[in-house]
Amino acid sequence: MPSIVSKCWVILTHRSFLWLLLIINVVGTIWGYDWYGWQLEMTKPIFLIFVPDSPTASLFFSIAIVGWLLGRHWKLIEALALITLVKYGLWAVVMNIWALIVDGSIGWMGWMLIFSHFMMAVQGVLYLPAYRFSFIHVWIAAIWTLHNDVVDYVFGQMPIYHMLSDYVQTIGYFTFWLSICCISLAFWTAKKSFSFAQRSSTP
Repeated sequence: MPSIVSKCWVILTHRSFLWLLLIINVVGTIWGYDWYGWQLEMTKPIFLIFVPDSPTASLFFSIAIVGWLLGRHWKLIEALALITLVKYGLWAVVMNIWALIVDGSIGWMGWMLIFSHFMMAVQGVLYLPAYRFSFIHVWIAAIWTLHNDVVDYVFGQMPIYHMLSDYVQTIGYFTFWLSICCISLAFWTAKKSFSFAQRSSTP
């Protein structure tokens, strides 16, 4: 089993695969910011950076990949990438499934969002052995993440799902604990040693 995992890790960290992953994430980031365009148009400038959650998460990961391709580890970016990829990836999956339950249908766009955001979370987890951040980077990323929750659910800047508007308080509560779980994952990652990745190639 360890040999299979090591072989998979070699593929995941191969420069060709990293370039492909970078292209996918850059395209997804651009598409995501465009998708948020209508909400950004009615957002106060002070909140603009906190509204497009998912594309900002994939932007963090794109920057982390660039660092790996250059032989660098931008540790704060890596911590932000892990936390936000898993958080907003899973958040969007849950919200779209919830919308399906409430509305009865989410169309092809909703299913595409479920798949793409689930893969966001998956890629964040797959690269756990690649991250080199320490506890201080996780603390800073945690402050960013929880501050974003405050902006979303205290100042009303959360992504708009009209069919879920009656459940904002419940969504905010769920989002807070999802943030805590993802921050905890990052702390565990900062402490954990991945021996199979150390024996094989790392970004």
